[in-house]
Amino acid sequence: MSTVQNQIISPYNSMKGKDFLKLSDFNATEVKKLLQLALQLKEEHKKGIHRTSLKGKNLALLFDKASTRTRVSFTVGMTQLGGSTITLTREASQLGRGETIADTAKTLSQYVDALVIRTDQDDILQTFAEHASIPVINGLTHLYHPCQALADLMTLQELKGDLTQVTLTYIGDGNNVLHSLLIGAALMGMHLRFATPRQYSPDNTIYQQALKIAKFTGSKLEVYSSPLQAAYEADAIYTDVWASMGQESEKAKRKLDFAGFTVNQKVMDLANPDALFMHCLPAYRGLEVSADVIEGKQSVVFQQAENRLHVQKSLLMALLSNEGEIV
Repeated sequence: MSTVQNQIISPYNSMKGKDFLKLSDFNATEVKKLLQLALQLKEEHKKGIHRTSLKGKNLALLFDKASTRTRVSFTVGMTQLGGSTITLTREASQLGRGETIADTAKTLSQYVDALVIRTDQDDILQTFAEHASIPVINGLTHLYHPCQALADLMTLQELKGDLTQVTLTYIGDGNNVLHSLLIGAALMGMHLRFATPRQYSPDNTIYQQALKIAKFTGSKLEVYSSPLQAAYEADAIYTDVWASMGQESEKAKRKLDFAGFTVNQKVMDLANPDALFMHCLPAYRGLEVSADVIEGKQSVVFQQAENRLHVQKSLLMALLSNEGEIV
């Protein structure tokens, strides 16, 4: 094993066995190494090379909410690494009959090596993490979507290079995606602007945490009231649905509240000529984004989706691989 390979392995030693509930659970060096390995795994994938680092390992997916990208990317990723997955729902498990989260977490810890949770309530995720003796991964909660942010950072690094030289503009709802992007941008020393309707601003506690991190990394986090001003000379424009899962009853009201926040070609034209359009998907054409933008040549939404596979493989290897198996 080469010296370079040993240098890649060492930062993962501190990550093995940890939970991944939010991006700030890892430091900047660890996140950079996750992205580095994800890019390496993607190159290997293109060549038909698949590692077997997680042979004999088992991953459980416990989802209270609908999922396409998270469910499939974790399942395929685990399989490509030599492991296996089992998918659970609350209704199909004893949780649906009243078994406590603590008992479920302790039981699953006897069977599987890691657990991915997707739930509305962050306290449910936290309770699983407190009682499980295996790594717990956040597959999406009300406050955070850290796996998506990893894929977003990977996509920007892949297409734009040095993240400290990237300006990302987020336009839309101050939701879990923006929360995770704020932390991710702060850790990577990236410039992030965001524009949201006043009543849909991101959680202030999370924003303040990101600002504290930014002081040490040189990141710049800026609030804009105007989407057009925020878009000016940006390297990438990002948006998300205006009504997330569980907010379906608010769709009509939010459509009115978000008037003027659609990412259309006028917005994209204010960004740099080679600016990317990003969206975590699913997308609703004609609402948060116009059809011509998401279908246009600047759109990288399906590359983002693809990169979910590779960053999650990197994450699983970091949390579950034995020393010496990372590369």
